[in-house]
Amino acid sequence: MFINNFDPVAFSLFSLEIRWYSLAYIFGILFGWFYCKKILIQENKTKQEFDDLISYVIIGIILGGRIGYVLFYNIDYYSKNLIEIIYLWKGGMSFHGGVIGVFLAIFFYSKSINKNIFIFTDLIAAASPIGIFLGRLANYINSELYGKVTNMPWSVIYIKVDQLKRHPSQIYEALLEGLILFIILNYLVTKKKLLKTHGMISAIFLIIYSFSRFVIEFFREPDEQIGYLFFSLTMGQILSIIFLIFGLFIYFNKKNV
Repeated sequence: MFINNFDPVAFSLFSLEIRWYSLAYIFGILFGWFYCKKILIQENKTKQEFDDLISYVIIGIILGGRIGYVLFYNIDYYSKNLIEIIYLWKGGMSFHGGVIGVFLAIFFYSKSINKNIFIFTDLIAAASPIGIFLGRLANYINSELYGKVTNMPWSVIYIKVDQLKRHPSQIYEALLEGLILFIILNYLVTKKKLLKTHGMISAIFLIIYSFSRFVIEFFREPDEQIGYLFFSLTMGQILSIIFLIFGLFIYFNKKNV
């Protein structure tokens, strides 16, 4: 059993609090950019285009993640408190919303330079597990998205939540959706050269992430304001099913090319 009583604030700069969650976003983007630019991308022209794309991706992550959270997870509250939609410092980001935001950002950017959208979605997909890993660790530090009650020897008591022993579901996600997914995609990119088949890395990312997220949701407490939905599934599981179908569609479409 472990005790979680971490301070969500990493450090303070004068009167400004720098939180671990913010640092996870910042370093996730920086490490992902470095991984793509220095390891994955070989052509100088694509490197320059990727540099130009990053600003679009950051906007897509923030807007997509926030709007997704509002629409998918807390529409009743925010429809009555519209101004709080912009209160990003209070938390509330949706991974699935972020994916949609990033996809739209890449779509419009790719159209503007007349490039195949999957060239860039594959690169972002290959690097995304880095950000997911750091983000889930930040969720753990924040004592949010915690797991269900359990007596497993690796259970965690989240002091800020209650005194019950719970699954460290954030760590499960960091390992499956972050570390393991990164290892798999890195192998497919570097050893199997799947970046040459535009769309395959994007598809595999969606398939593995969605399956992992669906399974881990069984160990995670459902969102308090929503609870369980159809067939006793969580919103995260329902969204994961949709993204899994989309990933499978891309996979078989590209596989038969």
